[in-house]
Amino acid sequence: MLEVIDVKKTFNPGTVNEKQALKGISFKLNDGDFCTVIGGNGAGKSTIMNAIAGVWPVDEGMIKIDGEDVSGLCEYKRASFLGRVFQDPMTGTAADMQIEENLALAARRGKARTLGWGVKAAEREKYREMLKTLDLGLEDRLTAKVGLLSGGQRQALTLLMATLKKPKLLLLDEHTAALDPKTAAKVLAATDRIVEENHLTTMMVTHNMRDAIAHGNRLIMMNEGQIVVDVSGDEKKSRTVEDLLHKFELAAGEDAVSDRMVLS
Repeated sequence: MLEVIDVKKTFNPGTVNEKQALKGISFKLNDGDFCTVIGGNGAGKSTIMNAIAGVWPVDEGMIKIDGEDVSGLCEYKRASFLGRVFQDPMTGTAADMQIEENLALAARRGKARTLGWGVKAAEREKYREMLKTLDLGLEDRLTAKVGLLSGGQRQALTLLMATLKKPKLLLLDEHTAALDPKTAAKVLAATDRIVEENHLTTMMVTHNMRDAIAHGNRLIMMNEGQIVVDVSGDEKKSRTVEDLLHKFELAAGEDAVSDRMVLS
């Protein structure tokens, strides 16, 4: 479903601020894979995710989604392939619109717009049932403005919106990092359920090694723009935080000291 082939990206080339963010990254995700991506600050996690989403063009290499080369497509044209949830809970929803209106927008993604009632009765009931599964009490607040919701509630709503029209690839960029532990656990549980029920190919960037081990069927660790660990299946399940920290320290050297607390 996703092929990343020898992708390279350098920011501010030829200046004192030059930074080689990706150094020939290559990997594949099969249909239905749930891959967690971890690494220290500046490892290239968000850079590779933004490269896949088309936020910026890559310098070299190729990106394919479901067999189609999207390397030359701009961000809005790739949007038809992707669902995204960002780190900032304020991103991904329209704050001045109601919960049901936000969901209706997501449901009409890619469809022709015509004159008619914004949210129909049958839709409203469908949205209510979907929101019940989040266990956040949103099913009784369909007409509430999204701007009045907590960060966790908005993030859970964004997750529903991103997956309402089944995307070929779901990108989760540290989508629980700004939430308190209890709410983060609820959003992660909802993530697992939605990904499994819809058989979604998913990439989840995280700093949390426990989450990286507990969720998904594959784990990639990055450091200095390269993949240093790539495990899946039973090998992934057998890993521990201490094991991954040791591998990270071997790869990162002196940089591991500053990142160890963040990752653990």
